[in-house]
Amino acid sequence: MASRIWALPIGGATVKFLQYLVFRSENGGALPSQREMAVEYNVSPSTVSTLLDPLFERHIVLRTKAEERGGNRYRLHPLAAKYDNIESMEAAFAHALEEMKAGRLPAINIPEYKVVPPDEGHRPELRIA
Repeated sequence: MASRIWALPIGGATVKFLQYLVFRSENGGALPSQREMAVEYNVSPSTVSTLLDPLFERHIVLRTKAEERGGNRYRLHPLAAKYDNIESMEAAFAHALEEMKAGRLPAINIPEYKVVPPDEGHRPELRIA
């Protein structure tokens, strides 16, 4: 997903916040509380809510009710999370795909490519309009 982040139909501030979330997340996608995010990111909790909303809509960040203390828990979608090794990533992806097929996990809602991206190392032909 990191290579497609530029194509997300979200604002630049939310893209930057998503980069922070990926960096800050635990392996597998667990995220801190909204209050902790606000303190670490040096913004108000309401700003964190505003930044999270488009990520919730796209199912990049998932929100569940916390059992204890009320409130919410946040985690990155398993297909957007980081992992400590390739084996755990492959296992998490396989489990996520099963969960999506069963309807227990939403698919990430990002646009499809309209044009195949250039090969790695290939420079696009840019022209001044």
